[in-house]
Amino acid sequence: MSEAEFRPEKILAVLNRHSVQFILIGGFAAVIHGSPYVTTDLDVVPEESAGNLARLSLALRDLDARVWTSSEPQGLAFAPDGDSLARVRTWNLTTRHGRLDIAFEPSGTAGFPDLRRDAVQLTILGADVAVASLADVIRSKEAAGREKDRLVLPTLRRLLDESKD
Repeated sequence: MSEAEFRPEKILAVLNRHSVQFILIGGFAAVIHGSPYVTTDLDVVPEESAGNLARLSLALRDLDARVWTSSEPQGLAFAPDGDSLARVRTWNLTTRHGRLDIAFEPSGTAGFPDLRRDAVQLTILGADVAVASLADVIRSKEAAGREKDRLVLPTLRRLLDESKD
């Protein structure tokens, strides 16, 4: 069995249908802000209230989410609930619509309240989504320090500079 085709609009629709509060960050947020780099997953930062985590749990069940690892790209079964989601700060998941990564405190940020301040509300692929500001995407990628992030940072910084003109 191969990994599911990446269908971000389907993942976003399920999150919206379950009224999950989250901020979109990472490569997909960068693409929304104009980055030419392709990404094959969604990165979200959920609001951490018990009610929101319960809604996120239902959405993950609806998406047939499984824990993704490089050795098990089809994913390992898990039964998400609000408490278990809250205990792990980063989840790398695969769903029937592709990869979904959940981080409660992405590198360089203090999580949802921090990112919410400058997020922009947009309609993306038919879904209403809060998207991290480009400055916050850059801040997170700088702090993560991964090679793949270092490669895109010059382009993201240029886009930010151009948006200020």
